[in-house]
Amino acid sequence: MRRAIKIELSIVERSKLEHNVRSRKTPVRLGERSKIVLLANEGKTNQQIAKQLGKTEHTVGRWRNRFAQQGLSGIEKELSRGENHGGKNTQEQAILRAKIIEMTTKQKPDNATHWSTRSLADELETSHNFVARVWRSCGFKPHLIRTFKVSNDPHFEEKLTDVVGLYLDPPDNAVVFSVDEKSSIQALDRTQPSLPIVKGRCGTMTHDYKRNGTSTLFAALDVFSGKVIAKCTKRHRHTEFLGFLKKVYKETPKDIDLHIIVDNYSTHKHKKVNAWLAKKPRVHLHFIPTSSSWLNLVERFFALITEKQLRRGVFRSVEQLENTIYTFIEKRNQKPKPFVWTKSVDEIMTKVNRARQSLLNV
Repeated sequence: MRRAIKIELSIVERSKLEHNVRSRKTPVRLGERSKIVLLANEGKTNQQIAKQLGKTEHTVGRWRNRFAQQGLSGIEKELSRGENHGGKNTQEQAILRAKIIEMTTKQKPDNATHWSTRSLADELETSHNFVARVWRSCGFKPHLIRTFKVSNDPHFEEKLTDVVGLYLDPPDNAVVFSVDEKSSIQALDRTQPSLPIVKGRCGTMTHDYKRNGTSTLFAALDVFSGKVIAKCTKRHRHTEFLGFLKKVYKETPKDIDLHIIVDNYSTHKHKKVNAWLAKKPRVHLHFIPTSSSWLNLVERFFALITEKQLRRGVFRSVEQLENTIYTFIEKRNQKPKPFVWTKSVDEIMTKVNRARQSLLNV
């Protein structure tokens, strides 16, 4: 096993390093390097120093060796070069900028899933402020991640055209409903009372809770008026879905057609559902492509009720939960506001094809 270089400080060197650690005017990186050298002088190993300071053994060893070979100037000259990377637009700065972009987009650190400004700056021996400036200019946010799914439905464009056509150019003498179920909504009661908002403090609620059962919300969003027809049920089988379709059918004028947009959940295609539809020629089901819930506008309503009523709600029973849901929908229906679809099929297909091409190039 390799032994770390022994560090012995003179009185002047110790005094300078201790001043670097204490002074608020000392650059952060110089203060960190000074701590490494002082701890090395105490006889600590690179592993012990790294653990204490939250650095890698490689970093500790580099600055320990640099000080042993060059003294104080060894830990200061690299700093001055690194801290000046944010100054004039020199060739050296341009090279470093390109390296930061390359490592951010194409490499990962050994001990993490993504870079931080400090870990990347440590790797490239520059300042974390310079890395942050490069990231801001490029729009990089390695600490964030977004989920996505590109549909593999072989009839994607056909179904997309059908549904978007209903949004942008609906048939005459017809109503378009976006329908889905929000299942397993929990009636959660907090274990202690929540504290209200006061000046200087946000509202609070306990992190733990008591489960009091669940409910499923079936909702039919009238795409053009914004009104919602709703029904809460204990389960979400084909039986409940068919019962909800009958409710929507009864609450819609008999002289107009119903165009209902749904996803590909198996209950929506059950034989009993199809048998009922065969007897109701004015009801037409339209299926969105698989893995395309963003195409169903009722999902936007579900997000709204979750944000406004459910996420922070306190419910001591399923009955209380369902009453809250019905009250929210009733008040919203008094002044409904539709969710307006604006994207054309061509715009969506351009984006989808670009995503598919990107996946092929990975």
